[in-house]
Parts: sequence; C-alpha cells; structure tokens
Amino acid sequence: MKKNQYDGGAHRGHRRPAQEPGTDAARRGDPRTVDRRTLDGAPYRLAAILLFAGVVVSLVAGILHPEGASANDHVASFTEYAGSELWIGVHLGQFTGMAILIAGLHVLGSALAGMPGRTAWAARLGKLAAAAALALYGCLQAVDGVALKHSVDAWAVAEGAEKAMRFAAAEDMRWLEWGVRSYQSFVLGAALVLFGVAVGTARGIPRAVGYLMGLSGVAYIVQGWVIGTEGFSSSNTVPTLAGIVLILIWTIWLLGSSWRRF
Repeated sequence: MKKNQYDGGAHRGHRRPAQEPGTDAARRGDPRTVDRRTLDGAPYRLAAILLFAGVVVSLVAGILHPEGASANDHVASFTEYAGSELWIGVHLGQFTGMAILIAGLHVLGSALAGMPGRTAWAARLGKLAAAAALALYGCLQAVDGVALKHSVDAWAVAEGAEKAMRFAAAEDMRWLEWGVRSYQSFVLGAALVLFGVAVGTARGIPRAVGYLMGLSGVAYIVQGWVIGTEGFSSSNTVPTLAGIVLILIWTIWLLGSSWRRF
C-alpha cells in the first residue's frame, strides 16, 4: 500500500510541459508532427513554377501585341488594331498567363495560410484579392481583346456618317477598358502587397522576395491610378516597366529558392 501511495508522488502536482511543434517527436521523425512555422516544400515549388510560367506566358503574349502607335492616339491605334490578325489570340494568351500567375499565388497562399500570425491572415486576404484580380482581368480581356477589336474593325470599313458613329463606339470601348484595367491594377497590386507581407514574415522563403513582391504591388497600384486618370499615357511607362522587372526578378528568385531549399 505504501508503495502505491507514494509511487510517482514526487511528480504529483507538476504537469508535464506541452510538446512544441518541431521538438522531440519531430526530431524523431514522427510523420504526424508538423512544424507549422516552416513552409512545406512541395506546394512552395509548385507555386514558384506556376508563378514563373505565368510571367513567361504573359511576356510572350505581350511581345506579340501591336505597339507601333500611341495607345492614346485613338485614330492611329485603332487603325493598327484593325489591321492585326493576332489581336484576339494575343489577348487570350495574356489572360492565360494571368490565370497561371494567379493559380501560383493561390497555391502559395494556401501553403502560407497554414502558418501562424501575420503570415496566415495576409496570405488569406491575398488569395481573395488575387481571385478578384483574375475576375477583373477576364472582364478586361473581354473588353479589350474582343469588344474593342470588333468595334475598330467595324469603324475601319464604315463610310460616311456611320464612320463617326463607329469611331465613337470604339472610343467607348477604349474608355471602358481604361476603367476595368485601372481597377484590375489596383486589386492585383493590393494582392501582391499582401503576399509580400505574408512571404516577408514566413520561414523558409527569402525575406527579400517578400519586399520585391510588395514593391511590384505598389507599381501596379500606381499604374491603376495613372490609367484611371490619364489613360495609356507616357506617365505610365515607369510604373509599368517597374512592375514587369520586379515581378520577373522575384519569380526567378522564388523558383531558384524552391529548388535549393527543398
């Protein structure tokens, strides 16, 4: 009886500390124990591949886009668009590139959403903003890639009084394009800023990648403002180039990091 009475008595009233993620069981290789503070390698690599592929597809499609005339010179640009046989295909390619890019953000966001603190809430909000950005981009390419093309084609072959009417209709499509592109740039920029916060606070990803993502988001927000107020003016050249260069840099860096670390 005395043995049973005092057996383990020295430990009575002292609770064993809870095991933290990534400690004893994780060190023993227990597959059921996951350190939520460290990013899982498989979705990280998949996200990096999708993000880089999306940028490449978008750049290739952009190279094929007619760029001879100033976009704010509607007579010259509409004439150029009417003569393009690749117009609809180019814009479908741009949409495909954006869809792949957004898919990469969603895969990355899902992986980051399982981590604690600011990383999780920034990733979740970033995923919502990215989904909205893709929906707006679909609207943009429907206006720019299809409706505007048919409008300028109708204007190019019209004669007499009908030509002025067709030109006015094409300008309406152009101004609608300004509006949709402006808001799409705002929302995509916000998504990239949020992902910049998530990546910058996550373990397992270079913090500088998060900073570059955030800066590319700011570049898109500036683009949204310029397009909304001035259209496709020369004032948008610097933020547009900055956005392209920054995204290209951080996607390449992210891709290299995903293969080196995992």
